[in-house]
Amino acid sequence: MSIADLYTSGEHRRNLAHFAALATLASVDGEVSTEEKQLLDRFATKLDITRAEYAEVLKKENKYPIEATHDSEKRLERLYDLFRIVYSDHEMDPEEKTLVKKYAIGLGFSGDKADKVIERSVQIFGGKLDFEDYLYLVKK
Repeated sequence: MSIADLYTSGEHRRNLAHFAALATLASVDGEVSTEEKQLLDRFATKLDITRAEYAEVLKKENKYPIEATHDSEKRLERLYDLFRIVYSDHEMDPEEKTLVKKYAIGLGFSGDKADKVIERSVQIFGGKLDFEDYLYLVKK
């Protein structure tokens, strides 16, 4: 197995974890609505999630919790990953923003802090940044 194969599979596992967390958030109030399903379909496409993986994640008995962390840098790194995914089509629509806020709160941000970090991130993500630049800008 080549290094590229390891990177791709690690990246895919990370994408699957993000997708699973988003699917869990979408289904937290019971059933996944039509709008939530459409949003999940878009994320599945962006994240290169297979149909089999999609079906597995959406099973009722398969709940994937969002793992909150006390390390603020790790939380920001997870949000950065999600923003890279969201902005892969160069825009964030209101439904995506709502789901991102739920994700941020699930990661351990307070509601107010989540709003501030998301707003700042939306301003930053007009261009492409690496994580160190993102971390610096969000903290300032």
